[in-house]
Amino acid sequence: METTSSSRVGAQTAEAPATAAAPAQEPQTDAQTDTQPQEAAAPVPAARRTAEGFLAADFPWYGLDGAFTGPRWLMQVGTAADGTVEHGSTGHGDEPSARGEIATGEKERFAVVITVASNPLRRSGDGTGVLEATSVSSAAWLAGSGLLAYSWPGQMDHSLRDDWLDQQTEAAWELADDLAGEDWSTLSLPVDGEPTQFHYRESEFGWVLAGSTGSGVHLGAYGRGMSAYGLGFSAIADLGTYE
Repeated sequence: METTSSSRVGAQTAEAPATAAAPAQEPQTDAQTDTQPQEAAAPVPAARRTAEGFLAADFPWYGLDGAFTGPRWLMQVGTAADGTVEHGSTGHGDEPSARGEIATGEKERFAVVITVASNPLRRSGDGTGVLEATSVSSAAWLAGSGLLAYSWPGQMDHSLRDDWLDQQTEAAWELADDLAGEDWSTLSLPVDGEPTQFHYRESEFGWVLAGSTGSGVHLGAYGRGMSAYGLGFSAIADLGTYE
């Protein structure tokens, strides 16, 4: 992997009390719930941040291209210890919930796109250490753990899901660390109109993919109820199109 220690990048939700997560640490999300372990990089639509955090980034944000005509919404950004925006996610379709169709009986259709800034190995803001680089594996990790946050295996009670998430989140990390492994296939999808290779895998809970763009960012995505094969991605020209 293209990191010095771990390719897990810091993650947090928009309107939580803490303001930063160190990128060289285990991923954390500040909008923790009792069904969501600390290490899951889990977006929470109910706590979506406004466009302010997205506008603070110095890299382009990506979402589904114009072929998608359904609802769009901002989710969260993740920041480094010095406040620099490092990644964020945008939602498309239905707003997912952990219980999903188990609770409602209706199948959710959504796709979440994660944009990760491409950062080389660099010094920390206070000059005391070296921060890890980001890679395609970083995007794959965020996407895999994000999908898990909106997955609830049937016939599993509230308390057991905590243990299940712990186990599956670690498995998602191991999968992201081995993109050349047999669990992944390749899928070509358009990014800004150009065919782009992605690492792709499916599970009973949905699909996950990760790749890189020509504009200096890595892309991750996950979804359920929407086929990944017909998707395309493009840089977001106007954040106002996202509610």
